[in-house]
Amino acid sequence: MTRNDERMRMLEIENLQAEVAGTQILKGLSLTLNAGEIHAIMGPNGAGKSTLTYTLGGRPGYEVTGGRATFDGQDLLALAPHERAAAGLFLGFQYPVEIPGVSNVQFLREALNSQRKQRGETPLTGGEFLKIARAQADALGLSMDMLKRAVNVGFSGGEKKRNEMVQMGILDPKLAILDETDSGLDIDALRVVGDGINRIMRKPDKAVLLITHYQRLLDYVQPDFVHVLAVGRIVRSGGPELAHELEREGYGAMAA
Repeated sequence: MTRNDERMRMLEIENLQAEVAGTQILKGLSLTLNAGEIHAIMGPNGAGKSTLTYTLGGRPGYEVTGGRATFDGQDLLALAPHERAAAGLFLGFQYPVEIPGVSNVQFLREALNSQRKQRGETPLTGGEFLKIARAQADALGLSMDMLKRAVNVGFSGGEKKRNEMVQMGILDPKLAILDETDSGLDIDALRVVGDGINRIMRKPDKAVLLITHYQRLLDYVQPDFVHVLAVGRIVRSGGPELAHELEREGYGAMAA
């Protein structure tokens, strides 16, 4: 591997094994994402897609029992969750949580400045933060009034996902892992979210891992690679055409 190849490597997972409550879910998963690439992972229920997301994010209860994961040259699994976020890792969830009593503006300013502090950067002033927040909200079709409300409280499914894209735009990560971010979206909201992913993350120095059941999100965010996850490991990889094949034929023998 050349020095230039090392700089291009964003996420490298080798033989990752993880268990939840004593049950082995990931059983030797290997995957590599380079900067500038968008990868999609598809698979049946119970294959380990969400477990992969939570394991990479460092969620308690998801115990790594083997293998390794390197993010932007660092041992990802050795970092605490907040250190992973500060290093540039963003997780998008299938069901974004509600946080009563905490406004979006307050939550996002604290999150951004916490990450900046971890990286040794100067915290943003209120005015500097609001300028960034307003630009991201406008691009996703959310008003500043929405950002002043408690995090996701009373939001529709589509508003929650757009709000999550605003969060991603403000935090400006290197790598976004989006777990079924298309879940519960109608066609208009799906287009807005897809456009947001492309605008924020389709850049030479960033990478995206999309986890989805369906091909429809991939009409808006075209991946460079599609992988099939079954029984805790990647069982097949290909280009965008693989997603169309799965839509036609199902997981069938691949999940067996």
